[in-house]
Amino acid sequence: MARAQTSFACTSCGQASLRWMGRCPGCGEWNTLVEEKASAPKDARPAARRPRGAGQAEPRKPVALAEVAPAETERLRTGSDEFDRVLGGGLVPGSVVLLGGSPGIGKSTLMSAALARIQGAGRPTLYVSGEESAAQVRLRAERLGEAALAVPVLAETSLDVVLASLEQERPSACVIDSVQTLWSSDLTGAPGSVGQVQEVAAALERFAREAGCAMILVGHVTKEGTLAGPRVLEHAVDCVLQFEGERERSFRTLRALKNRFGSTNEIGVFEMRAGGLSEVADPSDRFLRDADLVPGSCVLCAMEGTRPLLVEVQALVASTEVVPPRRVTGGIDRNRLSMILAVLARHGGPSLGSADVFVNVAGGVRIEEPGADLAVALAVASAAREDALVGGGGPAACFGEIGLTGELRYVAHADRRLQEAARFGVERVVMPARCVDDSLPVTRTGAAVPARTLAEALDAALGGSAGRRAA
Repeated sequence: MARAQTSFACTSCGQASLRWMGRCPGCGEWNTLVEEKASAPKDARPAARRPRGAGQAEPRKPVALAEVAPAETERLRTGSDEFDRVLGGGLVPGSVVLLGGSPGIGKSTLMSAALARIQGAGRPTLYVSGEESAAQVRLRAERLGEAALAVPVLAETSLDVVLASLEQERPSACVIDSVQTLWSSDLTGAPGSVGQVQEVAAALERFAREAGCAMILVGHVTKEGTLAGPRVLEHAVDCVLQFEGERERSFRTLRALKNRFGSTNEIGVFEMRAGGLSEVADPSDRFLRDADLVPGSCVLCAMEGTRPLLVEVQALVASTEVVPPRRVTGGIDRNRLSMILAVLARHGGPSLGSADVFVNVAGGVRIEEPGADLAVALAVASAAREDALVGGGGPAACFGEIGLTGELRYVAHADRRLQEAARFGVERVVMPARCVDDSLPVTRTGAAVPARTLAEALDAALGGSAGRRAA
């Protein structure tokens, strides 16, 4: 009988088994056995009788980092300034990028447009589709223009066929859409299983390193919005990108969760149109078009990487008899909102223990930086008191992190935030007093309103402490 070519290993304790079992015999965990290639048996002969190379290795002398010659690699431009900004300047030859996003968000459209521009620049490309036929890919490419129709496409799910095609074509950039659809004949698991995804990704990564091909793997996401598949996949690749947004809205944001060749703070903003995804060069203008001086509205001067971004934070406070009251967020962390509401009740703001609170970042943008705390607090306080923020004829703006003791903490790039606000005619920007020293050239215009505590910020934004009332 032929020896088994695969085995099953527990992802929790490493226990190996020749067959799959629902419960690991080593640690007792359920559904942790993952199929993988069986390793070759070790040579049991004594070390003196082993041939050189079977169990011995020649030592290598380490080299000081100062003696290592710096690598000069020319990045592969995708032709999209927003995409290249998130990547850190473009695709690095030989790198592996993992792109995730909800179904229908526009991942395939983004990749088709990127390959079309690379192909138009004279670089060979390849689009491997495991979910759609070649005819379906053509239908999408027709919306993107004639350049997208020049991209070679391969509708295949077999890893062996894909690797053979890659060896023959030798593209400079390749997109695998998606990595969960490919399967290896060396494993018996179904496509998309943990073992199959690991084997497929490892084989594609080896080819990318050896051939100098920029490989982009499109991945599925779970219902929680995280990348599906084994966590080791994210550790193996060089860059992990998240393409997010709401399908009902036209705006999409691309952000880097991991990037070995650039910053993870940059974002790219796109808008879905009839002709595909178009870049949004000035996202602040798009997000502030409908902002107005009304209760519950506040403009946040945010920083996404090196780019200042103005977005509108909206809040709605409504009394309720439901216990506990609801805390609903869109674009910010729900736990962060709970902390801000507690600090508000403790340090001069309204107590909202018997009210529903809804907070949303307009435009479908997600803000994760701590400098958004003050905008959330002022928007909630404005909605609770039914008073618009004092903005001097236009919407009021702010930024700052809130501490648990009610103080406003320092946030970086205050000068660039103020400059972006001044560009759109915002006359008042409430900000932490600790940021004034770094933004003196801008604060002389009178736009900045420094505050040391949350109570001072509420007084400045709502026109004093008179007339305060809870919801």
